[in-house]
This record gives sequence, structure tokens and C-alpha cells, in this order.
Amino acid sequence: MASHRKPRTRIMESPAGRRTAVGVGSAALASATLLSQEAGAAPAERSIEEVQKEVDHLYHEAERATERYNGAKERTAQQRTRVEEQLDEVAEETARLNESRRELGRIAAAQYRNGGITPTATFMLAPDPQTYFDQAHLMERLTNHEQAAVDRFQARQAKAAKKRAEAQESLRTLTESQEQLRDSKKEVQTKLSDARQVLDRLTEAEKKRLAELERKREEEARRKAEEAARQAERQRQAEQERREQQQREEEQQEQEEEQQDPPPDTGATKADKVLSFAEAQLGKPYVWGATGPDSFDCSGLTQAAWREAGISLPRTTYDQVNAGTQVAKADLQPGDLVFFYDDISHVGIYVGNGQMIHASKPGDDVKYESIDYMPFHSGVRPA
Repeated sequence: MASHRKPRTRIMESPAGRRTAVGVGSAALASATLLSQEAGAAPAERSIEEVQKEVDHLYHEAERATERYNGAKERTAQQRTRVEEQLDEVAEETARLNESRRELGRIAAAQYRNGGITPTATFMLAPDPQTYFDQAHLMERLTNHEQAAVDRFQARQAKAAKKRAEAQESLRTLTESQEQLRDSKKEVQTKLSDARQVLDRLTEAEKKRLAELERKREEEARRKAEEAARQAERQRQAEQERREQQQREEEQQEQEEEQQDPPPDTGATKADKVLSFAEAQLGKPYVWGATGPDSFDCSGLTQAAWREAGISLPRTTYDQVNAGTQVAKADLQPGDLVFFYDDISHVGIYVGNGQMIHASKPGDDVKYESIDYMPFHSGVRPA
């Protein structure tokens, strides 16, 4: 029997159905494509210039922490010496105190043999000597010799207690300095490790590009230094001509004086010694906290170089910047100290023509460098 139901129209067979299916399919395809793109998207890569900036920042932070480490190390050494001296003083005062005790014991024993428990024996047996001495009528019974012995005992007892308290305070300060030393050392190691990790993630091609950027930066700094040197050279020549004229006029007199007396150790000869020492260290590695002779950090090199000229500089850049006469950049002379960055965390030795010798940075050596390679802070002439 034939069915009278109207056959259903299939969706894909109707124009509207086809349009709907196409729309749904297109949306699904677009969504899938977008999700696929989002899932496969990699984080934006940094430029090699940004990598260089980050590494420079980490090295700068490491060097700043190195100077804090140097300061903490110096304070720790000084405090340890002071503690040892104070412990020796405590031992000496304790020995004197024990001698006073023995003296009082001998007096007490002699009085006991002469009959009865004497005031001195009572004093020796009292749990609180001060309580005994507060009793004025008993004090009057002591002979002059006994009184002098008791006075010595009291004075030595008080001095020993004072020395012991001073030593305890110094030990506390030493502990604090040692903690600062550990913290600074850990910070240096962390910054250097971070820098190594950044560099290790670079591909060989990126490392070559980074090296090329570094070369270009050094070349630009060298160009600026040479340009500044040429500008300063004209001024120097005029000054040199004046000095040469004066020198010719005084030459005969100076020669006669030199024959009579050895030449004084002038600032110029000191600078020569500094430069000679610094040049002898070229090629030795930068090692944070090192003061030679096989490796140096920046302030360790300058301290050692000026020590060669008979001048004792402080250990850190923060102190070395105050160890002499401030000199403008245009007035720098060979041997002067040159400081960099607002926080004064780096130092080198000026050699002339816009160049310096310095212990550069981790992974690098003692070398010549333009003073325009880093932000200039100030110049100092130690002598």
C-alpha cells in the first residue's frame, strides 16, 4: 500500500541547506586554523642587540657585587685581626686576675695560720665580693698591704670583664661581616651563572652576530677616543712647546742638581712605575675578587699597580675614587685612575690617547680599552 507521507528533503539537496552547511564548515575550518596557529606559535625571539644588553647588564651587576664582596672581605679580615688581638688581651687580663687571686690566697693562708678566719679569708670565701666590700667596718680591718692586693684584684677583675665584653661584641660584628661576605659571593656567582645561561642558549650563528656587535662597539669607542685624543693633542702640543722652552733654559741647572742629589720620586716616575706594572699584566684573566699575581679584578689591578709605585690604595672602587685628586676627563694623564658607571663599579688605569688598561670582565683579560667603551664617571690622580 503506497504511503501518502511527503518525502523529506535532504539538507544538502536544498539551496538553503547547502548555504548553511558551507557557512558552518567555513567557521569550523577557520576556528581550527586559528587554534592550530595559536597552539604552534612560538614566543617572540629577542634580537641579538637585546641579548647583548642583557649580558652586559648581568656582567655589570656581577662586578658591582664583586666590589661589595671585596669590601666585605676586607672588613672581615680586619675584624678577625681585631678579635684575635682582643682574645689575647682577655687572656693576659685573665692571667693577671688569676695572679691576684693567688696573692689574696697567700695572704688569707698566712692569716689563717696566725689564727682564725681573717677578713681576707672571708673575702675569698664570699659568693659576692662587692657585698663584702660594702661593709666599711670590715674594710678598715685590712692592712695596707692587704688593701692594695684587694684593690689590684678588683681592678683586674673589672678590666678582664670589660675586655671579655669587647671581644664578644667584636665576634658578633665578625659574624655579621662573614654573612655579608657569603651573601655577596652568592650574588656574584648567581649573576655570572645567569650570564652564562643566556650565552649558552645562543646558536652558533647568534654567537657570531654577538661577537660582531661587540667588535663594532669596541671599534666605535676606539674611534671616539682617537677623535678626542686628536682634539686634545693640539692643546698638549702648545703646552709642550712652552715646557720645552722652559726645560731648555733650566737644563744646565737641573743637570748640576742631578749630579749632586738623586732625582726625586716625582709623580711622573710614579706613573711610569704604574704603567710598567699594568703593561706586564696584559693578557692575565679577570677573576672576581682576585688581587694578583696571576689574575685580577678591576680594583685589584689598580691597587696592585699603584702599590708598585709606593702608594697604598683602598681595596674597592667605592673607596679608590676618594683616594686622590679629582681630574676632569680632558685633563687625564697616564697613570690616573678612571672610573665608570653611576655606581662607580669599574675602574681602569689611563695610559693616554683615550685608552686605558683594565681588568675587563668575567671571561675576558687584562687589556687595553677605550675609556669611551663604558659610561665615564670620573678621574682621580692618586699622586
